[in-house]
Amino acid sequence: MRFLPTDEQSDFARTLRSLLGSAQVPATVRAWADGDAGPGRALWSRLAGTGLFALAVPEAYEGAGLLPMELSLGFVELGRAGVPGPVVESAAVSVLLAELADEALAKRFLPGLARGETSATLTLPGGGPYALDADAATYCFAVSPTGELRLAGGTGEADGTGGAGATGATGATCEPIRSTDPARRLSLPPADGGELLAAGPGVARAAEVAGRWARLLTAAQCLGVGEALLARTVEYAKQRTQFAAPIGSFQAVKHRLADTLLALEFARPLVWAAALSPARGEVAAAKLSAGEASYRAAMTALQLHGAVGYTEELDLSLWLRKARPLRDAWGTPSACRAEVLRSLTPPRR
Repeated sequence: MRFLPTDEQSDFARTLRSLLGSAQVPATVRAWADGDAGPGRALWSRLAGTGLFALAVPEAYEGAGLLPMELSLGFVELGRAGVPGPVVESAAVSVLLAELADEALAKRFLPGLARGETSATLTLPGGGPYALDADAATYCFAVSPTGELRLAGGTGEADGTGGAGATGATGATCEPIRSTDPARRLSLPPADGGELLAAGPGVARAAEVAGRWARLLTAAQCLGVGEALLARTVEYAKQRTQFAAPIGSFQAVKHRLADTLLALEFARPLVWAAALSPARGEVAAAKLSAGEASYRAAMTALQLHGAVGYTEELDLSLWLRKARPLRDAWGTPSACRAEVLRSLTPPRR
């Protein structure tokens, strides 16, 4: 079995990598962290031109169909470049609305999400209480533990710029909650709940599927972040010298880098397997492996860079700060381990 992306899939990933490589993403990330979403929305529009966001939307609503493998390849590149914003959440919302099979809701939201004209954030039961980038997203969706899907802040309609207005999708100004990664702007959904869109068992089932997609795409992001950290660390190890030799020539450094590479390479097929067969156990295993590998890459990068690795001026810090939050987003390591164990335990008779 040739367990590799097809030529077409590889070309798509290379296209995204080329686009992001020329997009000055670090400056965009810093602007996003400072509350300036303009450059991020411009980048979002460029990404939409590749068809990336359409990969989570059915063809009936201007999408390319639900294609988790292609979307995962794209999200590896988003992680490698450090792209900010609720990219995972927007894709998860698209899947949620597609799974609901409510034509009115699908027509209302999915075409804009597919074209990248709108963005969305999402909170689900068991997925954490905070909405990501609700102050910049067009829509803020929330599913309650009782199976209600609500749109926070009333209608949440777009303002024509690809994002919410100055008050954000929640309809109220609020200070974001501080995160390890300043570009991950967290906030609590409004207490009033907002407009009720749907309710019932179908919402709970759709939310479970959307949560799995969010976990899978976060795993893909983790893989890209880890690869970016490793590449930058290898390059630095070739340049930095100690005792008149590059530190990369020292055996201890080689072993540390090799261990980091092995962890990432072992995580990669788990991510592809989960994209091909997105069962709960498969997705949890991919998220666990990719999240831990990314965090290990961050620790390796920090150790080998030394004190300079702590400086905010160094672009490396943008990826260092992403590794831990992404490892825990949409499923902490302990939660993913528990899910894997449940999938391996035979049902009682």
